[in-house]
Amino acid sequence: MVEPIFDYQFRLILIGDSTVGKSSLLKYFTDGNFSDMVDPTVGVDFFARLIEVQPGVRVKLQLWDTAGQERFRSITRSYYRNSVGVLLVYDICKRSSFEHLEDWLAEAKFHIESRRSVYMVVGHKADMEAERVVSAKEGKQFADFHNMRFIETSAKTGQNVEEAFLRTTKDVFNMLGQGQIAVEDGWDGVKNGYTHKRETFSLAEEEPEGNRCC
Repeated sequence: MVEPIFDYQFRLILIGDSTVGKSSLLKYFTDGNFSDMVDPTVGVDFFARLIEVQPGVRVKLQLWDTAGQERFRSITRSYYRNSVGVLLVYDICKRSSFEHLEDWLAEAKFHIESRRSVYMVVGHKADMEAERVVSAKEGKQFADFHNMRFIETSAKTGQNVEEAFLRTTKDVFNMLGQGQIAVEDGWDGVKNGYTHKRETFSLAEEEPEGNRCC
């Protein structure tokens, strides 16, 4: 049997206000590096990483970083429909970025249309506890109300960065296994790997209830 480079490709998109730290999250997840000086994203930026969603099953993540400024919205909207995972990111030290999540969510759902997608609410900059203005309880309440997962992260310390992307990827993988989403011609949200050879499909193992991020 030929060993695949990866079994599936999933496309995820990060959305949220400017300066909430979307680029920092992606740089840490893909490179393991953090920088205080990150240039604002112009339009969209692209990252990629291979992860193992369960033993022997590898997924290539296409990760799209979107600009939060209004003047780039017409560009970023075109990337929604080909995404199967959406991370809504806000800054726990900036209440307006949290209050704008409703608008970001409505926009994502409108452009993704009727396809099933995985959503996660991400409270970023969790290392800045002294400057916090949005409590974890508020973030989780918002996520629970919209039936989404919730997690707080820090690209500076690495807190839950890996978990945020891994959990989202596992949720997509499980939906694929359950037939809730499928590989479709003309849609790049989920694609087969170069040497797709899966004869059986088992769901990604759920973490123990006490360890779940939401």
